[in-house]
Amino acid sequence: MDGNRSFSSDFTLVGLFPNTRVSGLLFAVISIIFFVAMTANGVMIFLIHVDPQLHTPMYFLLSHLSLIDILYISTTVPKTLVDYLRGQRTISFVACTAQYFLYMGFVGAEFFLLGLMAYDRYVAICSPLRYPVLMSRHVCWLILGSSWSGGALDSFLLTPITMRLPFCASHKINHFFCEAPTMLRLACGDKAAYETVMYVCCVMMLLVPFSVVVASYAQILLTVQQMRSAEGKRKAFATCSSHMMVVTLFYGAALYTYMLPQAYHTPLKDKVFSAFYTILTPLLNPLIYSLRNRDVMGALRRVRARRRGACAVVKGEL
Repeated sequence: MDGNRSFSSDFTLVGLFPNTRVSGLLFAVISIIFFVAMTANGVMIFLIHVDPQLHTPMYFLLSHLSLIDILYISTTVPKTLVDYLRGQRTISFVACTAQYFLYMGFVGAEFFLLGLMAYDRYVAICSPLRYPVLMSRHVCWLILGSSWSGGALDSFLLTPITMRLPFCASHKINHFFCEAPTMLRLACGDKAAYETVMYVCCVMMLLVPFSVVVASYAQILLTVQQMRSAEGKRKAFATCSSHMMVVTLFYGAALYTYMLPQAYHTPLKDKVFSAFYTILTPLLNPLIYSLRNRDVMGALRRVRARRRGACAVVKGEL
């Protein structure tokens, strides 16, 4: 009966906004972050699609990174903002399950994609002459397929196990969305199967991609140190620095959330770290890759110039 009741009961999300004077300010800040993140990632996808000079493997992968950012920030933030406006913080069991499933899939896909993007940088710097062969269109699609498959596997493994646990304790989720560690704290009964699968998934989803990143950049650093040209070293570091910033921000917060033992977690820390890599990272990704990248800024200027030229032609005809 307890198990059946957990399927029919709603959960209550505490949310990000405390009942204080700053709740309105937090709502405004997160609304702006969400809007800017959606716009910036959309612009990145548009520029990479329309500008021929960005039709390279790196930007092809980057456009899909922006797509994943749009998808997974959309699984959590809109619900949080709408709940604040409506003054209602309940979420049904079905909606919580769907949010959990989508979120784990999108975040898992990003973990794998960021790791495999390090391989792209490794090939570009360590084997530039073989880059067109090692990073062919077929390899790019294979990287994307592997990333999405890894995320989907993560969702299909963890969601049934997590949501079938009996939630016989409080149904009050001290978080702003249905995240794995928080849901585990609400569950009772035997959690051994869940913890085993979670450990395997975390090793596969976090440590394996992170190991690929570490190995790739260790080889890159060795190659860069052997370069005689100062200009070559500068370009190599400029090429990799943006990706390293994104990886450090994303993996750092995720490692705390999923790899640190539950004894070291608190509800406040969980919300802060989760907000960092679910809300801030989708905003920072396009800004880091665009503001620190001459190719993207150049593509933006070319698109604006073409648009001004087209407007001038139309005005001339009129």
